[in-house]
Amino acid sequence: MNLNLKRPLVIFDLESTGISISKDRIVEICTIKIMPDGTEETRTQRFNPLIPIPAEVSAIHGIFDEDVKDKPTFAEKAKELAKYLEGCDFGGFNSNRFDFPMLVEEFLRAEVDFDSENRKFVDAQRIYHTMEQRNLAAAYKFYCDKSLENAHSAEADTIATWEVLKAQINKYDELENNIDFLHKFSGQSKNVDLAGRMVFDDKGRETFNFGKHKGKVVVDILRLESSYYQWMMDNDFALDTKRRLTQIKLRSLGNVKI
Repeated sequence: MNLNLKRPLVIFDLESTGISISKDRIVEICTIKIMPDGTEETRTQRFNPLIPIPAEVSAIHGIFDEDVKDKPTFAEKAKELAKYLEGCDFGGFNSNRFDFPMLVEEFLRAEVDFDSENRKFVDAQRIYHTMEQRNLAAAYKFYCDKSLENAHSAEADTIATWEVLKAQINKYDELENNIDFLHKFSGQSKNVDLAGRMVFDDKGRETFNFGKHKGKVVVDILRLESSYYQWMMDNDFALDTKRRLTQIKLRSLGNVKI
């Protein structure tokens, strides 16, 4: 069954040097670009992260420093990749929490203007956890009755995620076959920033989603505790989070229109 698409959907998976969005780097990306007519194109590319890949991370995804030493950096391919992803929605497995924020962070580091706001996001893991509560290998077995071979390679995980998503649409009558519904069902729509450090509350206000100010309105905290803004800017938060926080601060001051 083909997914009902209004524009291209990119299912993707990343392998990286670690799990810190602000400090780690992408070493491999695989994308399956699905067009509204159902045609698919798969691409896999590796990058030199310019920092060592820890041995314990290489042991998981099988990519070592030697494998990527002669590969281009992400920055060298960023404009080309952004062009390829232009006008697409996105899907993945745990992509809302890690893969998409990490991808956008790399574009920001490369100073490439990448539109992350006007996209829809479908996270097969969120659907799976809502319906069944497990991980990608179990999801692949549950929905597709297949064993996930070569797990933690970007291509194997990407192909499995695409098959799982299609199987989920077939299995659950309550899942509508369109990206708008799946975007809302996957939970991304409440995030202010991609990492989810700030979320919209029931009244549509930006609130902090971590730490001592969790649940509090961002503009209120910036007004009552002005040093908190600088603390976040000086610490280990994603560039996208800092950008969103700055937009809120400027808007509250009335200096710019957002």
